[in-house]
Amino acid sequence: MEIKTCTKESFSVIGKEGSTMDGDAFVERLWDDANTHFNEVGGLAKTDENGHILGVWGAMSDVTHSFKPWEDNFTKGLYLAGIEVNDTAEAPEGWVKWTIPSYEYIYVKSEGLDTFKEVIAYLKQKGITLAGAVHDFKCPEEN
Repeated sequence: MEIKTCTKESFSVIGKEGSTMDGDAFVERLWDDANTHFNEVGGLAKTDENGHILGVWGAMSDVTHSFKPWEDNFTKGLYLAGIEVNDTAEAPEGWVKWTIPSYEYIYVKSEGLDTFKEVIAYLKQKGITLAGAVHDFKCPEEN
């Protein structure tokens, strides 16, 4: 597992929002909803010079929308299944927009179901405190 760091400036994501309080498989249901209605927001997506979407995000936050880590051993929080958009974009009805603050991120390519646990263990071993929420990022060019 190769762990890297980067600083990402503040960015916005429009997507479908849910909570761990919505029950098991809520993340999958959010993605199903977002993918089914993608035509409603596809034109808002940030794109590169060739028109390719720049980022698909599974953004996360604590329940206060403060972009802190999920609480209670990562079992309580919010999730936004969406696409990166320009900061001036407005969310259509039924969609939610989050503007995520700038952070220095640790990132790693997921290599299986234990990747998250392995990164948390790495942080503990290095004495690094998780200061912000964890996010899933998918580069459409790599899929």
